[in-house]
Amino acid sequence: MEGFPILSLMLLVPLAAAVACLFVDAKAARTIALIATLVDLALGLVLWAGFDVGGAQWQYVERAPLFAGFTWALGIDGIALLLIILSVFLMPICIGASWNSITKRVGEYMAAFLLMETLMIGVFAAQDLYLFYIFFEAGLIPMYLIIGIWGGDNRIYASYKFFLYTLLGSVLMLIAMLWMVNQAGTTDIPTLMSYDFPAQAQTWLFFAFFASFAVKMPMWPVHTWLPDAHVQAPTAGSVILAGVLLKMGGYGFIRFSLPMFPIASAEWAWLIWGLSMVAVVVTSLIAFVQHDMKKLIAYSSVAHMAIVTVGLFSFNVQGLEGSMMLMLAHGLVSGALFLCVGVIYDRLHTREISRYGGIALNMPKYAMLFLFFTMASIGLPATANFVGEFLSLAGIYQVSSWAALICGTGIILGAAYMLVLYRRVVFGAQVNADAAAMPDLDLREWLMLGSLTLATLWMGIYPESFIAPMRQDIVKLEARLSPDAPQGDSRLVMGDPQPTEEVQAHEGAH
Repeated sequence: MEGFPILSLMLLVPLAAAVACLFVDAKAARTIALIATLVDLALGLVLWAGFDVGGAQWQYVERAPLFAGFTWALGIDGIALLLIILSVFLMPICIGASWNSITKRVGEYMAAFLLMETLMIGVFAAQDLYLFYIFFEAGLIPMYLIIGIWGGDNRIYASYKFFLYTLLGSVLMLIAMLWMVNQAGTTDIPTLMSYDFPAQAQTWLFFAFFASFAVKMPMWPVHTWLPDAHVQAPTAGSVILAGVLLKMGGYGFIRFSLPMFPIASAEWAWLIWGLSMVAVVVTSLIAFVQHDMKKLIAYSSVAHMAIVTVGLFSFNVQGLEGSMMLMLAHGLVSGALFLCVGVIYDRLHTREISRYGGIALNMPKYAMLFLFFTMASIGLPATANFVGEFLSLAGIYQVSSWAALICGTGIILGAAYMLVLYRRVVFGAQVNADAAAMPDLDLREWLMLGSLTLATLWMGIYPESFIAPMRQDIVKLEARLSPDAPQGDSRLVMGDPQPTEEVQAHEGAH
């Protein structure tokens, strides 16, 4: 595949399909969207199969000068590869989730999703700073339309809140980008990742980027747009929002903030740890008292992404690898939980937990898969979340034992609210006749949830297949960060254990 513009093709396929969907009827639009997303999934698998683990850091590089110094520059490393694979894997599932539930303006709906796929891949593949910004910000538009047109009763409020929150921080990021290009004389992202910006300027640049990425994650206290967006979005909108769009914030930290501003990142790491600790505890407690299933899972997403941020700012290999694994795992598990909510919402048209109960009797297959994803969300060993959470907490323990302790409580609190949710929905007496009459999963729903089940088990049982492509990228990033990494309070020394003075004295006596 050397020399073949596979990344440009992956951008072109959904974009062309999006245009086609605008000019056909609903049935044809669904078919075109499904075929286009499956083609992109196949191209993604080719991308993964051809990626040379241990080879050059940047592969599948494409460069073409366009106009006024603007360059069409694409390329991926192992980190970008895995996030692109996550995106193309979830998109056919999103189209399948919308197959029957979306009945109005179907062509426009499918076009919006396909356009979003193009922009998501573009964010992870862009190697030009301005090109990245265009893809990053344009991704707001289709999601804004999906929530605002096909969302729930309060969709206009939620869509405006989503748009304004995410746009505000990005204005500051653009100003910082303009200064960086003027300072470094290039828009090339790989070059900027190794450029040493002045120490006094790094703080301002760090916070300008932080304003955008913190909202995207989202971090506490700028997370309040997320529950509203999830509740009002259609099921597929929630899947892609939790599965991929939140990961753009984490990708921004690992691609820009950490390598480009290492001094400021280390200096302000305490702020990230503090916000993340608050987020884990507060949002978990808020999730515990929710009556709406979607809102509960939305708050759990904030808690999980807080563990991602402490892993990212642990400045060591374990934490960085763990945060990446947890981002991928959360994309699968959280997306699957929103699908589980969508399955019963399509039957009963309510997300109120109290309206269900005892559905294990009439929906045993659904109850089985819902239990699996509930346990995966908690971090059951042999599932994807366990690997990411374990590595992230092991990483942060090396620099802050308090952060590890408090963030570790999120696992306990997560088990509490997720198991209570499952018990109230699936077990107990069947007090509502309409819930007791709901049919079990059909073939389409089996295929969607089954594919997510296999992927979640694969990540949990054999994580090396996901860690291997990004290993050398993580090691290079850790080497870039290590000179400025903060001293930890855990007094944990990696490497061979050193004998204590008592042992040395005892050995000397003999």
